[in-house]
Amino acid sequence: MYTAVTRAIRVTVQPAFLEDQSAPAEGRYVWAYHVRIDNEGEETVQLRTRYWQITDAMGRVQEVRGPGVVGEQPVLEPGGSFEYTSGTPLGTPSGIMVGSYGMEDADGVPFDIAIPAFSLDSPHQPMRLN
Repeated sequence: MYTAVTRAIRVTVQPAFLEDQSAPAEGRYVWAYHVRIDNEGEETVQLRTRYWQITDAMGRVQEVRGPGVVGEQPVLEPGGSFEYTSGTPLGTPSGIMVGSYGMEDADGVPFDIAIPAFSLDSPHQPMRLN
């Protein structure tokens, strides 16, 4: 698991390779990632936007921006949490993702929180010995 904390909001990500949805012979590798957002602070916040930077093993970068997550813009009260699962395909057997959520406090003031960088690893990645 990978974790980042910004302004008392903890983001934890757990990626998983999806062998049954992947087709390595066709250059298609698919991962799910489960995200949990915990509001450990004392203010109510709302998740408004998401930003992802997805880099494959060849260094190709894809950026994804949009409103909310999985069709929602959850409000997190102090002590509250929100969880969701999403996924991403790659054309290589490994990669890395990192990003941020655009949040808003109770006064409507926007701020960003970090999504920790996490690796996308599959059993199809060739191993190299040094």
